[in-house]
Amino acid sequence: MSAPAPGPHWQRIAAALRAEIAAGLPPPAARLPAEAALAARFAVHRHTVRQALGALAAEGLIEIRRGSGSFVAEDVLDYVIGRRARFSEWVRRHNREPSGRVLRRDEVAAEPAVARALGLAEGAKVILLERLGLADGRPVSLTAHYFPPLPGLEAALATAEGISAALAAAGIADYRRLSTRVGARLPLAEEARLLRIPRTRPLLTAENVNVDAAGRVVEYGLARYPSPRVQLVFEP
Repeated sequence: MSAPAPGPHWQRIAAALRAEIAAGLPPPAARLPAEAALAARFAVHRHTVRQALGALAAEGLIEIRRGSGSFVAEDVLDYVIGRRARFSEWVRRHNREPSGRVLRRDEVAAEPAVARALGLAEGAKVILLERLGLADGRPVSLTAHYFPPLPGLEAALATAEGISAALAAAGIADYRRLSTRVGARLPLAEEARLLRIPRTRPLLTAENVNVDAAGRVVEYGLARYPSPRVQLVFEP
């Protein structure tokens, strides 16, 4: 337990909590003790604790959620929107270990937006892969990937390690991003559950179209990222 530094009570409490957060105790995303517990620890009124927490929130070190408490701010991963985007490479650039979980792999009828992006007729059969992406075990992306019915791709998606390897097995040696459309909205209940975020925290959304070396569309993707855990960066 850190000893408060000299100064006004709320500044001393803020300094003590700031030092503990910097040391990783508590870790990112962890809930801080309740105001009453902190007031007892520092032998001050709850209003003084509230001042200290407000200062830390203003610095971006904690997040105060009405009705839930105060939480240590999470590490932010910059996702660079470039010509080539590979999940594992992105996560490893932040010194995190990538992993994922397949939520669904199926053949479905193309909805209008999917059909337009892939250049197919509405209702045409497409391959859908839904994945939850993790960095050091923490959810950072929820993606739906739609592919035209490329020979061998559905079987490759079931066995290959990653989408790039599956596309390579289906004869697509390389692919690049043609376009990205970014938006934001509040999560649905299932999205919030999978990404482990409150329903009040916005999602960043990105609709991506990827093409092969000949310019043919090989994937349409819808990605959802939890803010502020992930931020999108555009570079030339």
